[in-house]
Amino acid sequence: MKNKMYSLKIIFKRNDQIGGKRIEPLIMDFLIKSGVNGATAWTGVDGFGKRGKSILKLEGVTVNMPLIIEVIDEQAKLEPLLPELKRIVGDNGLVTVQDTYVF
Repeated sequence: MKNKMYSLKIIFKRNDQIGGKRIEPLIMDFLIKSGVNGATAWTGVDGFGKRGKSILKLEGVTVNMPLIIEVIDEQAKLEPLLPELKRIVGDNGLVTVQDTYVF
Protein backbone atom coordinates (compact mmCIF):
# COMPACT_ATOMS: atom_id res chain seq x y z
CA MET A 1 0.00 0.00 0.00
CA LYS A 2 1.31 3.44 -0.88
CA ASN A 3 0.75 6.73 0.90
CA LYS A 4 0.83 10.05 -0.93
CA MET A 5 3.21 12.43 0.86
CA TYR A 6 5.19 15.62 0.21
CA SER A 7 8.93 15.66 -0.45
CA LEU A 8 10.43 18.94 0.76
CA LYS A 9 13.97 19.95 -0.22
CA ILE A 10 15.86 22.98 1.03
CA ILE A 11 19.01 23.70 -0.96
CA PHE A 12 21.71 26.20 0.06
CA LYS A 13 25.45 26.49 0.75
CA ARG A 14 26.81 24.97 3.95
CA ASN A 15 28.23 28.25 5.30
CA ASP A 16 25.19 30.43 4.53
CA GLN A 17 24.01 32.50 7.49
CA ILE A 18 21.10 34.62 8.63
CA GLY A 19 21.62 37.03 11.51
CA GLY A 20 25.12 35.63 12.11
CA LYS A 21 23.84 32.05 12.54
CA ARG A 22 24.32 29.18 10.12
CA ILE A 23 21.14 28.28 8.25
CA GLU A 24 21.43 24.50 8.64
CA PRO A 25 20.98 24.28 12.43
CA LEU A 26 18.26 26.96 12.30
CA ILE A 27 16.28 24.89 9.81
CA MET A 28 16.83 21.59 11.64
CA ASP A 29 15.72 23.13 14.97
CA PHE A 30 12.66 24.64 13.28
CA LEU A 31 11.72 21.27 11.75
CA ILE A 32 12.10 19.46 15.08
CA LYS A 33 9.96 22.05 16.88
CA SER A 34 7.38 21.82 14.09
CA GLY A 35 6.94 18.10 14.69
CA VAL A 36 7.94 16.71 11.30
CA ASN A 37 8.64 12.99 11.27
CA GLY A 38 12.30 13.39 10.29
CA ALA A 39 14.83 15.23 8.15
CA THR A 40 18.15 14.41 6.56
CA ALA A 41 20.94 16.86 5.68
CA TRP A 42 22.99 15.86 2.64
CA THR A 43 26.33 17.46 1.81
CA GLY A 44 27.10 17.80 -1.87
CA VAL A 45 30.56 17.73 -3.39
CA ASP A 46 30.05 20.32 -6.11
CA GLY A 47 27.39 22.65 -7.44
CA PHE A 48 26.57 26.03 -8.94
CA GLY A 49 23.67 28.45 -9.09
CA LYS A 50 22.87 32.11 -9.48
CA ARG A 51 25.50 32.94 -6.81
CA GLY A 52 28.22 30.98 -8.61
CA LYS A 53 30.07 27.81 -7.64
CA SER A 54 29.27 26.11 -4.35
CA ILE A 55 32.71 24.67 -3.84
CA LEU A 56 36.10 25.88 -2.74
CA LYS A 57 39.06 23.51 -2.59
CA LEU A 58 42.08 24.23 -0.44
CA GLU A 59 44.84 21.62 -0.56
CA GLY A 60 42.34 18.78 -0.97
CA VAL A 61 39.87 20.12 1.62
CA THR A 62 36.49 21.21 0.31
CA VAL A 63 34.53 23.93 2.12
CA ASN A 64 31.19 25.68 1.61
CA MET A 65 29.74 22.75 -0.25
CA PRO A 66 26.11 22.55 -1.33
CA LEU A 67 23.78 21.30 1.40
CA ILE A 68 20.33 19.76 0.97
CA ILE A 69 17.90 19.16 3.80
CA GLU A 70 15.22 16.66 2.78
CA VAL A 71 11.95 15.97 4.57
CA ILE A 72 9.17 13.57 3.63
CA ASP A 73 5.90 14.02 5.49
CA GLU A 74 2.22 14.77 4.99
CA GLN A 75 1.25 17.80 2.92
CA ALA A 76 -0.89 19.16 5.77
CA LYS A 77 2.14 19.16 8.07
CA LEU A 78 4.70 20.61 5.64
CA GLU A 79 2.71 23.22 3.71
CA PRO A 80 2.28 25.60 6.71
CA LEU A 81 6.08 25.53 7.23
CA LEU A 82 6.94 26.82 3.77
CA PRO A 83 6.74 30.60 4.45
CA GLU A 84 9.05 30.37 7.48
CA LEU A 85 11.51 28.11 5.65
CA LYS A 86 11.63 30.55 2.74
CA ARG A 87 12.20 33.41 5.20
CA ILE A 88 15.15 31.54 6.75
CA VAL A 89 16.69 30.61 3.40
CA GLY A 90 15.91 33.95 1.74
CA ASP A 91 17.78 34.44 -1.51
CA ASN A 92 20.51 32.03 -0.38
CA GLY A 93 18.86 28.96 -1.83
CA LEU A 94 15.74 27.12 -2.88
CA VAL A 95 12.79 25.54 -1.10
CA THR A 96 11.05 22.95 -3.28
CA VAL A 97 8.17 20.53 -2.78
CA GLN A 98 6.83 17.69 -4.84
CA ASP A 99 4.34 14.92 -4.43
CA THR A 100 5.89 11.58 -3.60
CA TYR A 101 4.66 8.13 -2.65
CA VAL A 102 5.89 6.12 0.30
CA PHE A 103 5.51 2.35 0.24
